[in-house]
Amino acid sequence: MATATSEFGEWPLKRLMTEVVGTGHKSADDMTREQAREAFSRILAGEPDPTTLGAFWLANRWKRNTPAELAAYVDVMAEESVSFAAPDCDPVDCGANYDGKGRTAILGVGAGLVAAAAGTPVVAHSGDRVPTQKQDAYKHVLDELGVRTDLSPRQSADMTDEVGFGFYYQPNCNAAVATLADRRDQMGVRTFVNTIETLANPAEADVHLGSFYHLPYAKRIIDTFEASERYDVGRVVMFQGMEGYDDIRPGSTTVAVGEDGEMDDFTIETPDYGMDFESEDLAVEDVARDSATVTEAVLAGERDDQFADAIALNGAFRIYARGDCEALDEGLATAREVIDSGAAAETLDALRGF
Repeated sequence: MATATSEFGEWPLKRLMTEVVGTGHKSADDMTREQAREAFSRILAGEPDPTTLGAFWLANRWKRNTPAELAAYVDVMAEESVSFAAPDCDPVDCGANYDGKGRTAILGVGAGLVAAAAGTPVVAHSGDRVPTQKQDAYKHVLDELGVRTDLSPRQSADMTDEVGFGFYYQPNCNAAVATLADRRDQMGVRTFVNTIETLANPAEADVHLGSFYHLPYAKRIIDTFEASERYDVGRVVMFQGMEGYDDIRPGSTTVAVGEDGEMDDFTIETPDYGMDFESEDLAVEDVARDSATVTEAVLAGERDDQFADAIALNGAFRIYARGDCEALDEGLATAREVIDSGAAAETLDALRGF
């Protein structure tokens, strides 16, 4: 049984379960920052018994982690797992849900390349069939496009500077978290690791772009970055994404922007920006393959349909997130211009050639 040690401290996971987080949904207490830090250090070191680890993850899911707890987890991840490599440029960090999508096209590659062609550098990071969904993510679309994805963090940073779009692969930039995949798979449900891995920010970007299902979650992520002692992210932009991913869903979409310790939220009506259709209209049969086909055709100017409108708007949103346009309609005009001029297609060619 795990005990207090000089290596970790006084709070093995079993004690945390018994005395703090495992006493039930209504009576469980929140952990201190020190307790949460110790817990995740133990987890990354592979110290907890698998049964205790699963119980701890499930107890955290029941009680819901506070921003202070999430910040402690994120800080330990940054210190013990993330291999940082910052490009010379300052990109938008896109941390889409690593466990992927299963129904609608992944638009982030196309959107990121559109933004890059417009002068807004973008980085994305994901794993490969991450639990629990183990569906298609950024990596799989890039693989289908013939883009190198098994890069070192330094190569990813160089890709970002050279192309304007960079990809960081989890096993290479967040190795200790990647080794938890088997244990997470045995859980059968999402854990807090699904949240914090999206916040890894291996490029040390000043802007984080992420997605949420409901506004309180966006506030929690904004407050997590604010509470972090390791990350200094100046601007956090969250929005309601399709399938929890960083693709804006059609319709009335809530956006939350965190900056200088404050949060502002507003709603965009996507039909006002060309996305006058339903999420179902962006469905595909083979998510990775079809997303790559759609991306290539849109950037080449060969499609003028719902996918073209969605990629343009998502590209505009990345331009807006970094503050490279004052209003979304201005960013959308720029996005359409770089597609029409062929600059977006040239950026894809450069990405393939890296």
